Amino acid sequence: MIRLHMREIWTAKPETRIALSRMDPASTHGLAGGRAAAEAALANDHAELARWQDRLWAEAKRALLVVLQGMDASGKDGTIKHVFQGVNPQATRVVAFKVPTPEELAHDFLWRVHQAVPRFGEIGIFNRSHYEDVLASRVRKLVPERVWKARFPEIVDFEAMLVRSGTTVVKIFLHISRDEQKRRFEERLQQPDKRWKFRRGDLDDRALWAEYQTAYEDALSRTSTKAAPWYIIPADHKWYRNWAISRILIDTLENLDPAYPKAPDLNDVSIV
Repeated sequence: MIRLHMREIWTAKPETRIALSRMDPASTHGLAGGRAAAEAALANDHAELARWQDRLWAEAKRALLVVLQGMDASGKDGTIKHVFQGVNPQATRVVAFKVPTPEELAHDFLWRVHQAVPRFGEIGIFNRSHYEDVLASRVRKLVPERVWKARFPEIVDFEAMLVRSGTTVVKIFLHISRDEQKRRFEERLQQPDKRWKFRRGDLDDRALWAEYQTAYEDALSRTSTKAAPWYIIPADHKWYRNWAISRILIDTLENLDPAYPKAPDLNDVSIV
């Protein structure tokens, strides 16, 4: 069956130590039919996701926040481009978190993040996120250990507050292999329409691969909660990545079951 629940398959169980080395980045678990089946299903998923988004937008009482994290070239941009085809741009907000500005550095690390959360009715998408403050900040030694360690419970509390306030949080870790990252980097260098995405700093982070894997394992293990779980998605196959994430989002929205507002009494309305 192609409609297995990806949420059940790829959830990082709370209070469980994550070992990424034991998880296959090329897995296609839960998908029968390979690439052809995934791409055929994705076309229908686009329409289904758009229908659920329309109901969420009309209801305007809750929001959905999708957090995308992963190593360089793991497919954050590609996920946004391919999974969210057909959604209403008016009801979608994409925020890419880059190096903090001086203004942002003058506040607590969650200040810029809280300002970017979606309004009720919206689907918000974070391309990188507050997790950079326990990942890049840790690996590049931008802050002391005591600082980044203290951020784990602060992140958990922040996300729990969002959930209590009506924002469903779906966190996606794109699990790519080092070999596949190398192949994608080489592809970027060889193709003019992709070369612009390459930066030398990507190689600096690649040299710290092991350190980043450890940092991600800590972040996933410490912050996957029942309220805001992590989903670890095998990302070596783009077509599987797109299909699996679309199924997670649709299943999440189905579970929320947003409804169109009740129509007003129009018996006395006359259009002339």
